[in-house]
Amino acid sequence: MDALQLAAWSFPVLLLLIFLRVPIGLSMLVIGLVGSWQVFGSTAPLLNQLKTLAYGQFSTHSLSIVPLFLLMGQFATLGGMSQALFKAAEAFIGQRRGGVGMAAVGACAGFGSICGSSLATAATMGQVALPELKRAGYSGALSTGLLAAGGTLGILIPPSIVLVIYAILAEQNIAKMFAAAFVPGILAALGYMAVINLYVRFSPASAGQIERLDWRDRGRALTAVWPVIVIFVAVIGGIYTGIFTPTEGAAVGAVSTGLLAWQRRGLSRSRVREAFEATASGTAMIFMIVLGAAAYNTFLALSQLPQELAGWVGAQGFAPYTVLAAILLFYLVFGCVMDSLSMILLTIPIFFPMISGLDFGLTPEETAIWFGVLVLIVVEVGLITPPVGMNLFVIQSMAPDISIRDTYRGVMPFVASDLLRVVVLVGFPAITLFVLRL
Repeated sequence: MDALQLAAWSFPVLLLLIFLRVPIGLSMLVIGLVGSWQVFGSTAPLLNQLKTLAYGQFSTHSLSIVPLFLLMGQFATLGGMSQALFKAAEAFIGQRRGGVGMAAVGACAGFGSICGSSLATAATMGQVALPELKRAGYSGALSTGLLAAGGTLGILIPPSIVLVIYAILAEQNIAKMFAAAFVPGILAALGYMAVINLYVRFSPASAGQIERLDWRDRGRALTAVWPVIVIFVAVIGGIYTGIFTPTEGAAVGAVSTGLLAWQRRGLSRSRVREAFEATASGTAMIFMIVLGAAAYNTFLALSQLPQELAGWVGAQGFAPYTVLAAILLFYLVFGCVMDSLSMILLTIPIFFPMISGLDFGLTPEETAIWFGVLVLIVVEVGLITPPVGMNLFVIQSMAPDISIRDTYRGVMPFVASDLLRVVVLVGFPAITLFVLRL
């Protein structure tokens, strides 16, 4: 069996291991090392690779942004920022029919801007918003559906750990990736709010409303969230304007949220230890996946499969948008059973050369950034697509009295909104690239 055949067979074997519940990082590491051994035909190069692979991956300065953003999210949770964001949004629009649900989506967007994780956003906002939605008379289907969808904003609205990893893999500027994701992230939040508005129009009994608050109470709620806005503007604005690097921005964000959590009495010695332990655990999981992907991608590079596949696609004369649609469909399907980071690390080395060789009427940098945002959105859709969307199970675990069938039914209008947004962003790349072209 030649190297190309080995590489082609490695992907179904990898999927089989994943379905057998072997950790994906370990699966990619083992297949990558065994594949490289078969290509080399000797263990000597393999042993040399083992000696240098881990250091070569984790000594890069850019990866230090990952634990810093994870720590920022931990401090944001301990500081009660999720609850403050929800209460502020609820104070202004909660009196409308569907307003409490819209407030939950807005709070998800705000918390995502200082968290960077979809599952963490869904879990945190689920704890805060589910009791409020139930008290306001929302149906179980709408409550769980909107929170599962809102949780996906955690990886779309900057800062996003998945965007950081994509930028490193595709050798793109992290600040530009963050800027490009901003408008699609806002569109996602507005799209979810529009879905809630339509939902309650066609099914008025599915949502209630709360009493209108006076301006004094609204001002008090707004005062509680201004530090979050300042932190977001400082981190993202500072990175985009070049005041500091992405890593420095992540450090500023982590320290700022930590001080805010301490000021709000959300930190104690035990909670600080828990935050650092959770950050270390999350970082170790991500780095293990990164290490496994590095080994697997080394094997793919040795086999020449990505280059051969890109050349074959180019020789077939397929229309660029046909190739793009096929890739996005692949992500949509497999995003239902794999987490977003694993999907990015596994597939970008294969698909990115294919996309880079096609003409979309954009510069190479614009194509890379536009494609990265599209991939992130489609993978995000997979997080809420039945039957295996991970966000659905996170929310379902917090609402055991609501059937999974109701959750599936409630999330489908939000999936439709996501698919419509993908079509719009594919047809009009300028929406994604708007901020970069200012």
